[in-house]
Amino acid sequence: MKGPGVRCGRSVSAKAEIDPELKLPPALENEVLRLKMAPDNTLRHQQLLFFAKEAEPMDRKHFRPENKVPGCLSSVWVTAEQKDDGKIYFKGDSDAMITKGLVTLLVRGLSGATAQEIVAVKPEFIKEAGITASLTPGRNNGFLNMLQVMKKKAVGAYKAAKAEAEAAN
Repeated sequence: MKGPGVRCGRSVSAKAEIDPELKLPPALENEVLRLKMAPDNTLRHQQLLFFAKEAEPMDRKHFRPENKVPGCLSSVWVTAEQKDDGKIYFKGDSDAMITKGLVTLLVRGLSGATAQEIVAVKPEFIKEAGITASLTPGRNNGFLNMLQVMKKKAVGAYKAAKAEAEAAN
């Protein structure tokens, strides 16, 4: 039996809307809608734990200081790579389940977007998703730090790919 917000292979219906000023890429908008439509904070929290359980494990070689997100209560690591399609793809992991769910939300929601789209995302979407009430202030700050690091890494991956392309010419 699947509960509200639990993935069942279908996209979210258009019962709720997301403020377009938040500048969310389509994948992140879909995830935010899933969380927003959950009837209570307990189910939103459970959805984040579900994200953590289904997350792809990150290769231990990426657990290095340059990939660690500062200011998080738990240890969180994030990497970014721009692929040939010009889109940024992230990997992320954490040593705590709820934080792993948060980083997985961002990895799933931001991967496949351009660096420009990622940088444009407004951090206020966390309120739109309805998860601020179910997180401690420290976890909320950590989530915002994750987003900020992912924005920086997206720009870094874009610049690295651009420099590599220029060097090949």
